[in-house]
Amino acid sequence: MNTAFAALTRAGMRPHYSTSLGRAYLGDSAKLLRVLPDRSIAVILTSPPFGLRRKKSYGNPSAENYIEWFRQFASEALRVLRDDGSFVIEIGGSWTPRVPTRSLYNYELLIDLVRNIGFHLAQDFFWYNPAKMPGPAQWVTIDRVRCTDAVSTIWWLSKSSTPKANNKQVLVPYSDSMRRLFKHGYNNGTRPSGHNVSDVWATDNGGAIPKNLLSFSNTSSSDNYQVGCRRNKVPPHPARFPLELPRFFVDFLTTSKQDIILDIFAGSNVTGYVAESAGRKWLAFESRRDFLEASKFRFGLNVDLEKARSK
Repeated sequence: MNTAFAALTRAGMRPHYSTSLGRAYLGDSAKLLRVLPDRSIAVILTSPPFGLRRKKSYGNPSAENYIEWFRQFASEALRVLRDDGSFVIEIGGSWTPRVPTRSLYNYELLIDLVRNIGFHLAQDFFWYNPAKMPGPAQWVTIDRVRCTDAVSTIWWLSKSSTPKANNKQVLVPYSDSMRRLFKHGYNNGTRPSGHNVSDVWATDNGGAIPKNLLSFSNTSSSDNYQVGCRRNKVPPHPARFPLELPRFFVDFLTTSKQDIILDIFAGSNVTGYVAESAGRKWLAFESRRDFLEASKFRFGLNVDLEKARSK
């Protein structure tokens, strides 16, 4: 048995449910993290509650107290990651109360994680949701002084300066213009940017290296989870990220079926489902019973509808 799974078992922690590759635990992530052995996790991939000014139904800390609140998870996350491991955090921004200016809390979190906790910033990514509704309404649709907020920051942090990653595993289709260049050839030579374009640039590597701007619409309504919630009148988690987002990082940052992927704010367990689909081992920690119970819909497991409907 894997050391992380075994440690939870030895500590008397019983999973809320399990599959052939993973386990979902109901409880405080900060306490569950303390049970895990050092260097036992390959990737922590999560979307924590954002530091919003207005309280949401799923619960969220205030932007003012966010950094202090997050530290209880961050130091343990650093400890349990392997030396080549990664901590990926998808975190949206917030607005200053009563005025149309942005909070810096998500950037302050990044600085704290690097300067005070000890992580490295491997790369910053940005998730663009082209289907995002206009908001905040006061500044975007009423006063018309701001544009729609449609991008979330994603901090790819690492325990060391050389985390395990391979962009060959996440290549994207070549553009039509690139395919024309393959066919007709490049105009070799030095560009104004200083890049020296040679015949090497015309090599077809099976796809293009992706940019750090990830564009995924969050509009899916027909997956097992949402169909199960609708049919059984179970409220779906209101802040899910699309399957494509964790899938990108699972493919990018893991190569072995023995790599364990952990989500410390699992919600509807998108990360666990994607890890399972990719043949990776996974752990999911979530403090709300209704969210975790309903997440069983993703795996075709029997759901206790009473538990799924009540906090």
